[in-house]
Formats: sequence, C-alpha cells, structure tokens
Amino acid sequence: MVDQQGRRTSRERDAKDVQLEPHRRRRDQSPLTTDQGVRVGDTDNALRVGDRGPTLLEDFHTREKITHFDHERIPERVVHARGAGAYGRFRPYDDWLREYTVAEHLVDPEVETPVFVRFSTVAGSRGSADTVRDVRGFATKFYTQQGNHDLVGNNFPVFFIQDGIKFPDLVHAVKPEPHNEIPQAQSAHDTLWDFVAQQPETLHTIMWLMSDRALPRSYRMMQGFGVHTFRLVNADGRGTFVKFHWTPALGTHSLIWDECQKVAGKDPDFNRRDLWDAIDSGQFPEWELGVQIVPEEDEHAFDFDLLDATKIIPEEQVPVRPVGRMVLDRNPDNFFAETEQVAFHTANVVPGIDFTNDPLLQARNFSYLDTQLIRLGGPNFAQLPVNHPVAPVTHNQRDGYGQHRVDVGGTSYYENSLGGGCPALADEGVFRHYTERVEGDKIRRRSPSFDDHYTQCALFWNSMTKAESAHIVAAFRFELGKVVHREIRAQVVGHLVHIDPQLAARVGAGLGIDVSEGQDRAPATTGNSPALSQVGTGDGRLDGRKVAFLVADGVDARPVEQLKAALQDRGAVPEVLAAADAPVSTSDGGTMDVDRAVSTMASVLYDAVAIPGGPDAAGALSRDGYVMHFIAEAYKHLKPIAALDTGIGLLNSAVGVDVADGTDSGEAVTIDGIVTQSAHGGELPIGFLAAFTDALAMHRAWDRAVDHIPA
Repeated sequence: MVDQQGRRTSRERDAKDVQLEPHRRRRDQSPLTTDQGVRVGDTDNALRVGDRGPTLLEDFHTREKITHFDHERIPERVVHARGAGAYGRFRPYDDWLREYTVAEHLVDPEVETPVFVRFSTVAGSRGSADTVRDVRGFATKFYTQQGNHDLVGNNFPVFFIQDGIKFPDLVHAVKPEPHNEIPQAQSAHDTLWDFVAQQPETLHTIMWLMSDRALPRSYRMMQGFGVHTFRLVNADGRGTFVKFHWTPALGTHSLIWDECQKVAGKDPDFNRRDLWDAIDSGQFPEWELGVQIVPEEDEHAFDFDLLDATKIIPEEQVPVRPVGRMVLDRNPDNFFAETEQVAFHTANVVPGIDFTNDPLLQARNFSYLDTQLIRLGGPNFAQLPVNHPVAPVTHNQRDGYGQHRVDVGGTSYYENSLGGGCPALADEGVFRHYTERVEGDKIRRRSPSFDDHYTQCALFWNSMTKAESAHIVAAFRFELGKVVHREIRAQVVGHLVHIDPQLAARVGAGLGIDVSEGQDRAPATTGNSPALSQVGTGDGRLDGRKVAFLVADGVDARPVEQLKAALQDRGAVPEVLAAADAPVSTSDGGTMDVDRAVSTMASVLYDAVAIPGGPDAAGALSRDGYVMHFIAEAYKHLKPIAALDTGIGLLNSAVGVDVADGTDSGEAVTIDGIVTQSAHGGELPIGFLAAFTDALAMHRAWDRAVDHIPA
C-alpha cells in the first residue's frame, strides 16, 4: 500500500524494518521479556523469601533491569546529576545511643568525624536549573575510624516506590520523554503522571512533591532523611530499628513556585551559589542528626509496615531524639575531583549499623555500587581522594581500571604462607551482620501490609497550614494542567478523592474535572502531625538571608546604616541597589556606596526588601518601572518589607493599594510582614529594628492576603 504521494505506509515500513533492521522496532502487543527474550510475568516485585524477606541475588530479571538502568548515562549520574557539595564535621552530643549501636561516630562525643555532603536535584541533567520542582538528594559521607559510612538520603522522608525493581520505571517516567527529550528537569508532563495514575504507591511522595518541600529556599534550610528503616546493632548483637533525620538550624524554608520559575532564569545556580557563599563568608550551615528508635518487638505495632519506604513514622508516635551536630565549613577546591567524583553507596556501613529487608533498600544496595563501576571507570573509585576512607585499607583486590596503589609483595590471596599470612583476619572491631532467621517460599509478591497508599497522604495533607495546602492545590493544578491526555488528569484526581474529597474537588475545579460523585467519601484519615509543617521552624538566625535596599539620590543615609547594621548582627546579608552600580548622594550631603545595579538583579533573588526614606529618592524610584515591579513582586511573594517615611507611599503605589500604615505616629507598625516607621527623628527605634528582623526570621508573611492562590 502507498499513500497519495507514493510513499510506503507505516505498516509496510515497519514490516520491512523488522526484516532488514531487527534493532529498529515499534512497540507492539508482544509480551514483556528480558534482554534474552525470556517472557516476564511480574516486573513490579523482586524475588524474595516470603512476603517480607530479603531479595535474592538469583533474581536475574531484577538484576538485568537495574543493571541496564544504572548504565544508561555516561558519564553523568543517571539521577542526582546536578549537585553541590561541601566538607564539614560531625560530633555526637553524648553517648546515649551506645545502648543501641557500636558505631563510634554516633556515640562518642570526644570523636569529631570528617564528612562530605552532596546536595542535589534528582531528575535534571547537570545543566538544568537548581530551582525546579523536585526531590533533593542529601547524601552524607562520614569518614570514620571504622570505615566510611554513607547516609544516602533525600529531603523527603518517603520515596515513590516500595520495591527497587520499579526504580527504572519511575525514573524513565519522570525523565524527559524519549521521543523528543522534553521537558528537562520537570515533572509536569504526561509520562510521569501516567506512571502515578497507574501506581498509587507513589501518591505519598507525590504529595510531598506538590508541597513547598520540593522548592527549598536553600540547601542550608532543608531537612534530610535516611528514608529507609535501618537497623542499629549493639555490642551484644541486639538489633533496634532506626530512622535517621537531619534538621537544619536555620529552619526548613522554601521558595514559592512563581519565584522558582523566575529564579531559574535569573540565576539557575541559585542553591549552589547560596551554599558556596554562606560557607565562603564564614556562615557555616548546621544540622542536627536525630533518630527515631523502634524496639524489634514493636516491629508490627503500627498501622503501616516499617519496611515500606513510602511511609513515615509520625513523630507523635515515635519522637525524634537528638544525636549530634553537623557543621559544613569548607568548600571543595575542585568541583570535578570532589563533588562530581564523590561516590555514595547505601551499603557503605560500619559496625553497629545494618540493613533491614526493605525491598527498596535491598535493591539500592546492589544498584549504587553497580552504577559507580561504569560512571567512575572501574572498581578502584574508592581510591579517589574524596572517596578514600581515613581508616586503613588493606585487602587483596588488585589491578583494574584506575589503579593508583602500588601493592608490594608476592601474594594477593588469603590464606597464604608466603606473605606471612597477611593481611590476616581481624579479631575485633569487625563488621558482623545482624543475625535473624529468614524462611519462606521464593516468590514475586508484595506483603499485604504494603497495600495502604492513601492514609499517610491524608495525614500529610491534614498537617499543612492554610497557605501550604493552597500551594499543594496550585501545584497539582499546574502539573496536571501540563498533561496533554485528559484521561490521565482524571485518573490522578480520582486517586485524590481517596485521600481527601475536598483536596480532589479543589484540584478538579482548576482542571474542569467534576468530582461530585466522590464528595461524600470520608477522608482517608482525620489525624494530623504538626511536625510535617515547615511554618515556624528554625532557631531565629538569619544567616545568609539577603535583603535588598532600594535607593536613589537623596536617600536618608542614617536609617539605612542602622538597619544594615542590625541585619548584619543577625547574620543577614544586606545589599544596596540603585539605578546604576555607582554611589548615590544622600539627603545630608554625603554619598552612599551601591552594591549592584537593580537592573542586574531581581526581587526573587532576595528574602526581603527595605525601602528607605527621602523625598527625592522616593520620587526617582517611583519613576523606575523596574523598581516598582521589584517591590510589587516581593509583596506578591509574601516577603517581609521595611518602609520608612516617603518609602511608605512608594510601597503603596507599587502595590496599588494601601498596604502599609503611613500615619505619623512615631512608632513602628507591623502589618502582615510589612514594617513601617513614619517619624523617627533620624534614629530608628529598637522596636522597628526588632520587628523587621523578626519578620525576616519567619521567612514569609503567610497571613498576607494574595489572590493568586486557589481557594
């Protein structure tokens, strides 16, 4: 058959392709097979012992699938390609954890352990932007005297899937679509949401992904989690379940989605730059390591399975107990040699830390090592300086790509007599795997205890503040609004009905989807966990918070100097912006230095704005459209704003309504994060300075009314 132009039809071309080019094939209705052509009956569950037992190495399908996935990209990481790293140190507070583990770096307050931490986005390539909506990696390498311990986590405590065999499917779905390599570093497209619609186990992490947690203001203001339930083992061989948490001293704070999109254009290195600049200026970021401890006899005491990586242990049920403090205090000297070549592996553990039968963790323990072999060119990547342990390394491994060691001697095997029996087996301080009885049939089946995919989604939703909930609704509307196939949108909203009918109704209203049939359904749970909200977190420090001062000729200098000094005392970074990168004249006849031209910056790159007084300055600024947009955008993004004297009128003009109090009361007035002072006699009252720094410490004025957030 030919078409009107005499060309062969697609069916004929396909048939000829099969004959002449067997590698060029369209998808058809053939069954799923392995690379060897063996038909596959289950690609959702790895082969394990019993419903909840360990994954078996003989599962050739799982290994083939993950191995192929691990080797899909050369040379950048398949996932977590874009990152930033730093060195630091960790020290326990005390030794209370010794009851549970022999891992010395977690129990000895006299021991300070060097660390290297790499933060990253997940889906994008190395050239993508920092501020995309995505999970963030939070991987810590402890260089302990017992060997390297890698805590390879994320800024979400849960993951999309329950079994590691599904990891290639997940990443293929969220990566750019294969036919056109679009979109880069974005989840708002059909294949990801098609995967979500078919895999309800993803929904808990999707709730986190649609929340502000996916838009961190800074790596310094981001929580970290080990995700999995690990096991601590003490000197008596007794095991205890544990989950690891990192909590930032500066609090957990995020950008707003509109900001993220604009920052990606203004400064795609926003989070990288923020981390580098903070450390470079001596404002060293800090996190507290905490743990949730669950005795083995309580393994089945919850209404979820501890081995399910899509679930959290609510802190109200098991509190997070503090263990120690990590400080990052040194930037790398060479990005490639250190940040790019650092190799993390979930199976890099030391005595006192062991695994559970979590099927996702079991697969990661295979996958990470397999990935390093191709990405770093062979089996000797541990010899690279950033990966090399501080503990002595002695073994019989030899040769291979990238071999840097010069091993001297005539033996490279155990046991031997020619080499004096060296290296000999250790008799103390050795790693001993936790002993547990495992029995069951060899099956591809998931435990029924993994089946609840909605309750913890509802718990997360119920725990959000009004503003956080509104952002989740807006995120679902944005993401699903980009999905071309409307049936996928409807399927996802149908899942939301099972979480909370009102959530589904609010999302559906923005997509033209009627969910009235499910509105009589009860929410999956009415409980909540306040620990899941970000609002009000942090210790009040303002380290690295950037404040833009908008000035022009005729500005009142003294208030600027006072406010800058107050901000710097709290660790913030004030920057003076003017029409040109040149000094401006002040109202008292002097001059004021300018840090940057306002046209080279944007409000989205700052955490707050200060508008000083001065009639001439206010008049000049009011005629600058870029400045007026700068102010209005900061207001829209709920940022703290300080306005003085004539700056109050400028603020009201920029926003279009009276949002600031311009009364000549002589006292500071605070309204929804806007701090104003009319008459101050040249000196700013302590109350004004305190009010503005306190507003900045709150991160956003969440109570400020904005009309762009869906009801």
